[in-house]
Amino acid sequence: MRQALAPGVRGEIGHHALAELAAKQHGVVSIRQLLGPLGYSQSAVRRAAAAGRLHRLHRGVYAVGHAHVSNLGLCLAAVLAGGPGALLSHASAAWLWEIARPGPSPFHVTAPQPRRPRPPIRLHHARNLTAEDRHVLDNIPVTALPRTYLDLAATVSRHNLARALDGGEQRGVFDLGPIEAVLARNVGHPGAGRLRRALGIYRPINVIRSGLEGRFLERVRAAGLPEPSTNINIGGYELDVYWPQERFAVELDVYETHGTRGSFESDRLRQEDLLLLGIGMTRVTGPRFDREPAQVIDRVARLLADRRQECGG
Repeated sequence: MRQALAPGVRGEIGHHALAELAAKQHGVVSIRQLLGPLGYSQSAVRRAAAAGRLHRLHRGVYAVGHAHVSNLGLCLAAVLAGGPGALLSHASAAWLWEIARPGPSPFHVTAPQPRRPRPPIRLHHARNLTAEDRHVLDNIPVTALPRTYLDLAATVSRHNLARALDGGEQRGVFDLGPIEAVLARNVGHPGAGRLRRALGIYRPINVIRSGLEGRFLERVRAAGLPEPSTNINIGGYELDVYWPQERFAVELDVYETHGTRGSFESDRLRQEDLLLLGIGMTRVTGPRFDREPAQVIDRVARLLADRRQECGG
């Protein structure tokens, strides 16, 4: 028969278990942990708070021993306040992944179920979180890096998103495949389009056969236009730059690439054949692009917009 412990002994064991858990959790605990595995009662929690052993950070979340909590502790406290299944997310997750600065505040948390606002925590809701979207970093539940990029794309400037992608590459944690996978799972996410465009410079580009193509694509990305395919075969013709959704192509004309005047003329017949296939096209010469790149890209953007309307996009 197990011998009952005296109240003072039980208290010492409880304090020791609390200290051990707090040490693992950057100095913070939740009320669920206190009432559950740690065996505290509601009255014991109140007494510990009154005695200064617990300091309330959020509803149901306490700092242990003192209120001076590190940024990591504040991150975990925000997650604990978000309830079961919650994750540090958005800019706060980017800080934890060390791909963004200067700090994690204001704290962003994503929960799988809708919850009441918890100011100053910025609480988000996402029902479609998968196992691939979850990670634990420094003992803090956090969105996996691909999901972090997706959420970040919806809330920060294009410049800051580019810096975060670059930060991931510098740290050696950037992996295009999983990011493409999270985009495929979240087509309607508000950050999907911006992240897809930002990833353009990281995607392997089909063979770029001329410096003109490279310069043209740089301008397309800088203008925030959708990422096109390059050197793609449509209807038996190889197109330099092609937007599948808009069914629109840009041919980059450099005389040297045509070889002869005859082949140069045959390109005009190709343009008619593509029109019969429902593909719009414009031509950009190297000299013109080098002379007025901004005007060229502006015209391409307007033509793309027109084609998008024609295609019902």
